[in-house]
Amino acid sequence: MNKQELIEGIEAVPAHNTRTRPWIDKRVVLDLIRLLDEPQKVKIPQCVADWIEKCKTFKHFTVSLSFALQPIVWEENNLSDKCIDWLMDANNQNTFARAWLDGYEVEEEKRYLVRFKGLDKDLEYLNFKHGHVWVFSDNIENEEYRTCHTRKELEEADFGWVFDCPGVEIEEVEE
Repeated sequence: MNKQELIEGIEAVPAHNTRTRPWIDKRVVLDLIRLLDEPQKVKIPQCVADWIEKCKTFKHFTVSLSFALQPIVWEENNLSDKCIDWLMDANNQNTFARAWLDGYEVEEEKRYLVRFKGLDKDLEYLNFKHGHVWVFSDNIENEEYRTCHTRKELEEADFGWVFDCPGVEIEEVEE
């Protein structure tokens, strides 16, 4: 239900006249309001969410919104190439505005299993031991090892090259 349909619905609610003003059933009106469509939150990448939050800390709302879409400001704030590519895509302009105005949800990042070909079966997967150490182990995730990694996690640990290496098999994991 949109705003106009809500207004028409409330106008159609029967009213009982009293001396001072008409009376309508509050429950009926509340039921109509519950049918009103709220804007759905759009999904955006984490880097864009971070950029929106940073921009909203600028002193003036209108200035920060206009700055948020300026390429020179992106460069001054060292935005990642991924974030800049997303912001430059004309199809994302409306999504960015909706995220700014109505809120957003962060897209789940793709996660990957990284298997090194030709290694012992029990030691062929790249794992992150929760003590901040990368190790080779099997593909069974447990409280000690994380076996599925985001591209960002791999790149930050200098493992970005695995995506281009013929000796490494990358499997996207469905959550």
